[in-house]
Amino acid sequence: MRKIVYFCLSLVFVTSGMYAQEEEKEQVKTGHTNTNKFKQLYDEFSTPNMYRAASGAPGVAYYQQQADYKMDIVLDDKLAKITGDETITYTNNSPDNLKYLWVQLDQNQRAQDSKSPLIESSGFDPFALPGQFTHDYLQNGLDRGFHIEAVTLTNGDALPHMINRTMMRIELPEVLKSGDKFSFSIKWWYNVNNHVDEGGRSGYEFFPENGNRSYVIAQFYPRMAVYSDVEGWQNSQFWGRDEFALPFGDFEVNITVPADHILDGTGVLTNRKEVYTKDMMKRYEDAKKSFVEPVIIANQAEAEAREKSFSEKTKTWKLKAENVRDFGFATSRKYILDMMAVKVGSKDVMAVSLYSKEGNPLWEAWSTKAVASTLETYSRMTFDYPYHKAISVHAQRQGMEYPMICWNYGRPEKDGSYSDRVKYGMMGVIIHEVGHNFFPMIVNSDERQWTWMDEGLNTFVQYVAEQDFGEKYPAALSEKDKHFPSDRGPAKMIVPYMGGDQDFIAPIMTKGINTYQFGNNAYGKPATALNILRETVMGHELFDYAFKEYAHRWKFKHPTPEDFFRTMEDASAFDLDWYWRGWFYTTDWVDIGVKEVKKYFVSSEPNAYVKDMAKAQGFDVKNLRPLVFMVEEGSEDYKVELSQGNLLDHSTPLKEYLMDNFTPEERAKLKNPKYFYNITFNKPGGLVMPIIVEYTYADGTKKNETYPAQIWRLNDNEVSKAVASEKEIVSIKIDPNEETADVDTNNNTWPAVEQPSEFDEFKSQSSN
Repeated sequence: MRKIVYFCLSLVFVTSGMYAQEEEKEQVKTGHTNTNKFKQLYDEFSTPNMYRAASGAPGVAYYQQQADYKMDIVLDDKLAKITGDETITYTNNSPDNLKYLWVQLDQNQRAQDSKSPLIESSGFDPFALPGQFTHDYLQNGLDRGFHIEAVTLTNGDALPHMINRTMMRIELPEVLKSGDKFSFSIKWWYNVNNHVDEGGRSGYEFFPENGNRSYVIAQFYPRMAVYSDVEGWQNSQFWGRDEFALPFGDFEVNITVPADHILDGTGVLTNRKEVYTKDMMKRYEDAKKSFVEPVIIANQAEAEAREKSFSEKTKTWKLKAENVRDFGFATSRKYILDMMAVKVGSKDVMAVSLYSKEGNPLWEAWSTKAVASTLETYSRMTFDYPYHKAISVHAQRQGMEYPMICWNYGRPEKDGSYSDRVKYGMMGVIIHEVGHNFFPMIVNSDERQWTWMDEGLNTFVQYVAEQDFGEKYPAALSEKDKHFPSDRGPAKMIVPYMGGDQDFIAPIMTKGINTYQFGNNAYGKPATALNILRETVMGHELFDYAFKEYAHRWKFKHPTPEDFFRTMEDASAFDLDWYWRGWFYTTDWVDIGVKEVKKYFVSSEPNAYVKDMAKAQGFDVKNLRPLVFMVEEGSEDYKVELSQGNLLDHSTPLKEYLMDNFTPEERAKLKNPKYFYNITFNKPGGLVMPIIVEYTYADGTKKNETYPAQIWRLNDNEVSKAVASEKEIVSIKIDPNEETADVDTNNNTWPAVEQPSEFDEFKSQSSN
């Protein structure tokens, strides 16, 4: 008899579906393209090939070029001028024959005839620093671009070349065939900029009280552009914002500076005994064995004495680096130097800081420890740091990175005091810039094209490293802070941006120079996207394994966004096309709400819906005796059934009511729900995300349930869940722990509770 009942009910619902289809045929709609949020990314991705596999790994024919440099550099401290003589040996590992080479002249962005200022819409700011105002409006200033004195073959013969702004084309005397090498030399000089007054990623800071300068020098030499399987020559000009794409190579660099300077930079210092004093050498040996506290190699008293010396003599520092993509150095007679060792895998790495007295006491206390802690976290999240040192250099108004060295801001007041903002800012920027050793200095993405691949990935790991640093050094935290107060990473931090004016928001997958709100777009949003992916969507185990796999696959190589996306899926068995599309290819935002909650009762008699369907199909409702009938509270059915006493009271066990209709085996598996709810969730925001729900019961207990994002696959606007519960639900809350960057929390609760969203709070704080 039970089978007959089920069959009848099935027939009713199937035939009703057929009638609905017939009605639809009468109103045929026009066709449309596939706009499903779960559509695969085949249209956006290039076809896998022999260079880049579908898995996201380098292909069997993957190649990359190599550029090796030998340079002699002289710094004229009196004129703030750098002169260089370099020889580049270029190895063509591509399958292509090359007719010419492209060299980057990034300093030309600061030349007097630079086009960079002309592409910016400008107006007078309400206020400006005197130095910046003078530079911008009251003087022409020195030409800060490259002065190329000669481009020659190694035998001295002139080599034809052409300069197009920040790019120089070298005409080869004959085609450079696959597998061949070509060496040529460039002699050049340029005037170093004051990066504090004039801006820039490198330059000097001038201290008028004693006439000293501290130099942080990078982009200071003509550098080979990248030639790859993705786009041939990377010939995007340097306008000032987008950073760099560079091939790997070996460097031998001799840097001549005043004899009273302290210098460090990319690579191994090969003549340490010649440039260090005996005291410095002894302290250096002690530092190599110090894993807890930094050892001061050159102290403040010594630095203050050097500030007054202005030696007329010079000293040459020799640095040698293998398999790096770039080179940078810092030098000044003002520098204090300290170091400590940090264990990374099976080897010891030196964490190093260079800073002037203006950085103390903050820098002496925390800079090198921040370097060491960062190396530990990033090595855990990716791969063991492969170089022998990492240097943090104190530079006012700076935060910039190069292999093994970076410059970082964070300066106390003249009396040595500093606010929490300055302290945490200094610690955060050191962690961020040291982290750039991994992204993009080793995992060598193209910053000129895809800024988020280095800034976003790095900011994500920075958040993890900041939390580790706070746990390892609780003394670094202020009394009010239990954790390091990261300003990027957690979901709620990105809400004001994602809920903002769509006219000034661009997808993450936009060339950096063309984006609005650069910091949010390139740093904040991708970092948040990865943090949510790790914390909420994938979980630590799957995410960390896949992220580490990406880092291992592409260390010392040139990955694209597709290589990252594909590897994350390949190593986790997690289909994430919907996630990449929503977060990286659109400007959709998260807004999920509780649209409606209906309570149902079980009735012993057929409800109106079943009666109507039976009548439509010609069945006698008396012959339809299904197991249960659901009646919505407050409906006409409810009023009728209640008056007739057909409703199953909450105090009546459902098992008893159904006892005669189940086998003993089935009864043993039965739960005993007393409350039935139909909950409808809607999605005013376009971004697909899991629905994280907190159910609160009448007895005060709570239960969290996460419905995967795929729940939206067939209806992108609203979905429903039928919930059978043994306890009465008294409230429902979506995203109770602020995990998804929901921009409007006013619709997150049932019963509705008016509360300011993160975005509303941000607007209120901004207006105040």
